[in-house]
Amino acid sequence: MEVIVARTPKEVKEIIRDWKKQGYSIGLVPTMGYLHEGHGSLIERAVKENDKVMVSVFVNPIQFGPNEDLETYPRDFDADLQMIEKLGADMVFHPEPSDMYAPDFSTTISVAGVSENLCGARRPGHFNGVCTVVTKLFNLSEADRAYFGQKDAQQLAVVRRMVRDLNANIEIIGCPIIREDDGLAKSSRNTYLNPDERKAATVLSKALRTGKQMIESGEKNAEVVKSKITEIISKEPLAKIDYVEITDWNSIEPVDIIDRSTLCAIAVYIGNTRLIDNFIYEV
Repeated sequence: MEVIVARTPKEVKEIIRDWKKQGYSIGLVPTMGYLHEGHGSLIERAVKENDKVMVSVFVNPIQFGPNEDLETYPRDFDADLQMIEKLGADMVFHPEPSDMYAPDFSTTISVAGVSENLCGARRPGHFNGVCTVVTKLFNLSEADRAYFGQKDAQQLAVVRRMVRDLNANIEIIGCPIIREDDGLAKSSRNTYLNPDERKAATVLSKALRTGKQMIESGEKNAEVVKSKITEIISKEPLAKIDYVEITDWNSIEPVDIIDRSTLCAIAVYIGNTRLIDNFIYEV
């Protein structure tokens, strides 16, 4: 069956009303498009766990800062549509920014604490933009479940906290990072890398793999693990570290001792491209 393409919130609401009337469970996969196997894994899981699945393809302008890559962010809706249809989703929501944000739009959602470290400290206002658009998608889709990738681990933690705090009637499903054969986490921004940078980018997953092995072998001092990860990345000439942090997985507050579920997250510039990666250590 051909996937439905909805362009406006009004169209989405009409389709959702029909689905709800028939008693279908609904899964939501929010994306900014330029889909890869990581997104594909979210869609596949959503299709498996729900009667109907809506995928959003929307480059959300309010989560980009003034000097970020909003204009150059990769887009290929035709390819996205092919993948979504192949994986069995039922609807694609592909609005224009003007369909999502009225000229006098003035409401944003802010999640304190959990959004303020890591990427939140480097990209002011980013998570306000994420939480606002995600809430709009929750409201439009009336989804039972929404699917997010662990590569954006802080985003996952922030959305979970927002849903808990606001008693939103939706279950948030976190899905594992999907990697290339050489370990690089799948990302739409990987397309920015030239061949030398692409090769250099593997240092992120190598450093994280070493850090995880250290913890699993009994090292519980966060500073020792961070130092080793930093040392490995620093040996790559094309890499410039933005941050290497180990935090509590729920609060995203830094920890000294790794004695609970923790997130080890890194952001590294390879040339001009900022890449993120992480692992979660569960106690």
